Amino acid sequence: MGWKSRIIYRFAKYVAADIRKWSANAVFTQESIFKRLIERSVNTDFGIDHNFRNIRNYEDFQNQVPVRDYEGLKPYIEKIKQGGESVLWPGVPAYFAKTSGTTSGVKYIPLTKESLPNHFGSARNAIFNYYGTTGKGTFFDGNLIFLSGSPELEKVGNILTGRLSGIVNHQVPSWLRTNQKPSYKTNCMEDWEEKVNAIVEETIHADMRLISGIPPWVQMYYERLLERSGKKYIKDIFPNYSMFVYGGVNFEPYRSTLEELVGKRIDSVETYPASEGFIAFQDKQDSKGLLLNTNSGIFFEFIPVSEFGSDNATRYSLADVETGVNYVLIINNNAGLWGYNIGDTVEFVSKNPYRIVVTGRVKHYISAFGEHVIGKEVEDAMLRACQQVHAKVSEFTVAPQINPGNDEKPYHEWFIEFDEMPVDLKKFEACLDAEMVRQNIYYEDLITGAILQSLKLRVLKKDAFRNYMKSQGKLGGQNKVPRLSNDRKLADELKDFII
Repeated sequence: MGWKSRIIYRFAKYVAADIRKWSANAVFTQESIFKRLIERSVNTDFGIDHNFRNIRNYEDFQNQVPVRDYEGLKPYIEKIKQGGESVLWPGVPAYFAKTSGTTSGVKYIPLTKESLPNHFGSARNAIFNYYGTTGKGTFFDGNLIFLSGSPELEKVGNILTGRLSGIVNHQVPSWLRTNQKPSYKTNCMEDWEEKVNAIVEETIHADMRLISGIPPWVQMYYERLLERSGKKYIKDIFPNYSMFVYGGVNFEPYRSTLEELVGKRIDSVETYPASEGFIAFQDKQDSKGLLLNTNSGIFFEFIPVSEFGSDNATRYSLADVETGVNYVLIINNNAGLWGYNIGDTVEFVSKNPYRIVVTGRVKHYISAFGEHVIGKEVEDAMLRACQQVHAKVSEFTVAPQINPGNDEKPYHEWFIEFDEMPVDLKKFEACLDAEMVRQNIYYEDLITGAILQSLKLRVLKKDAFRNYMKSQGKLGGQNKVPRLSNDRKLADELKDFII
């Protein structure tokens, strides 16, 4: 153990103890945050428009603050961009996190001096908690890499603006920056393939011990390292590599491929960051789900997916949620997001403490016939099929085929890029379909009722998804392929990649 890890260990133990304390009192903590958020925002434009002065409890808040998406909040954002102060939160935002929206174009999410610790501080705490609970922290004595977007910022109005991962890069403290890779110059590169090659050159002879990024782009980094080095495994290049930190997508579809590239299984910490807030993180290596970040400036609400969109949809605070229910996640935070639907769906797997799994996106599902298939279901089905019929999948997406022609019944079409093809594709296809029937009762009814025929596979060429993402200008960073679409837009784009 080096001097840096020895010094950090005491603080890591403190962080782990603090997390245990607030997670055991999550409901009380959420009630306290709710009161502080309202009190701070009484005199903002939003607070005046929504009569915050007369909000006494959560019921009052529900009556006066509707649930909305970015479009609903956009007039306030535009006012901030034009120089308005104390619009959504006292003062002006420190940054705008720029992110892409499916219907709103570019979205500008405010980050304030009060909300910034939620982003960087929570990521730090997730890693410190791992060290404090396991005693494994020698990765602090070597190099760490965070595969992220460019830290270069522009100004929108008078507010510094950029990708969240780039903004967070500016929050890295000096004691950690000495260990951090890649260089600022390399991190500013926009072309992702050039950037990965440059990162490989900077890190191939470094003592890399912690690597962080979303799994598909980390896989690309691993593959380039192996090509450049001529080595068989990543462990041969980085013998002290011991920690993988990831978020943004489910790791399980990528796990076997990444572990095969590394040459061994290493510990990992899953995080759930979003431009709107750092939602949750993995607090235990042996427990399912991510600990909801209930003590970090966010007041959470939850709407059952089955009710979402109806005029009388029920909004629950943390005190009233149940395990096993699929909820739309709503946040209110100290950056001025109010009743804000971030577009994700979650399910509680524990209430002591409150742990969640991400089940998908509100807009990423298939319900062309009322089946409402969600991301978690297709990922679980894929994982089980790969286990039953030996195969490895690099990436996949699913879309409905409503009008196949030739008097065929409709079906779900799976576009899959394999790392290792199954020997029997038809058996793999049957396993996938059986797993979907097992998980989704509505899909089962449609299959047994002969409304849908069994799913069909479309095998794609190697690097099909990377090439598609590159063609869309979305290669690298935090961009990811949607698992599900309720239309044919993505499916039609992928036709040219079918083998």
